[in-house]
Amino acid sequence: MNRIKSAFQKKQKGLLNIYFTAGYPRLHDTVPLLQALATAGADLIEIGMPFSDPLADGPVIQASSTAALHNGMNMRVLFSQLQGIRESVPDTPILLMGYLNPVMQFGVENFCREAAAAGVDGVILPDLPLDDYVQEYQDVFRRHNLRPVFLITPQTAPERIRRIDELTDSFLYLVSGPGTTGGANTQAAGVQDAYFQRIEDMKLRNPRLIGFGIGDKASFQHACRYAEGAIIGSAFIRALDGVEDVPAAAQRFVQSVVA
Repeated sequence: MNRIKSAFQKKQKGLLNIYFTAGYPRLHDTVPLLQALATAGADLIEIGMPFSDPLADGPVIQASSTAALHNGMNMRVLFSQLQGIRESVPDTPILLMGYLNPVMQFGVENFCREAAAAGVDGVILPDLPLDDYVQEYQDVFRRHNLRPVFLITPQTAPERIRRIDELTDSFLYLVSGPGTTGGANTQAAGVQDAYFQRIEDMKLRNPRLIGFGIGDKASFQHACRYAEGAIIGSAFIRALDGVEDVPAAAQRFVQSVVA
């Protein structure tokens, strides 16, 4: 079952993808957050796998990763937490996002097997080279029915974009501009919109979600003008800071974006 494809078939526009870091703010908040986000109306959910050197992440997600690691989160704990999640979250696509190093340390085959057993639908590894994926990991991902998601930036060449479009059966992650997650977008609005429009004009087969710098209802709605939806991470993690009732905070945040 391809839950990712089903989500885009059910709702062609305005899909909200929420990212949070596993094991943050507390070690055992992972599953309650997942359940709350799904109930509140998030269309897709990304779980960040904390890593000590998250190169593409801004300070907010870096801090959440550090806290999660201190809390005791690791790959084995995460997969243990996710066991049985499909009983309470049957349809919402779940993706794991992180970096290649921890996956290789865990073992790519083991990682894919455990992710599939836990009900994970897709994997986002921004530092996984495309050629390495094709030559070394594609068969493993396919065998375990995991969809890869690749990032596209304003600098990505058209031929590479089309190759990425051919290699996945999920969605294309459009990075809104230069910089790390959670930062202010340094591109002029016209330049950014021209980039989004250029990708839309390519008539790619996979749907698109825009990420980096999306943090509230206004930026979400703007991104949805040029893609099927958008991804919010840092702003959501900031909304969890110092909160006692994490599921209630998740509910409030989702409603503030989509209501």
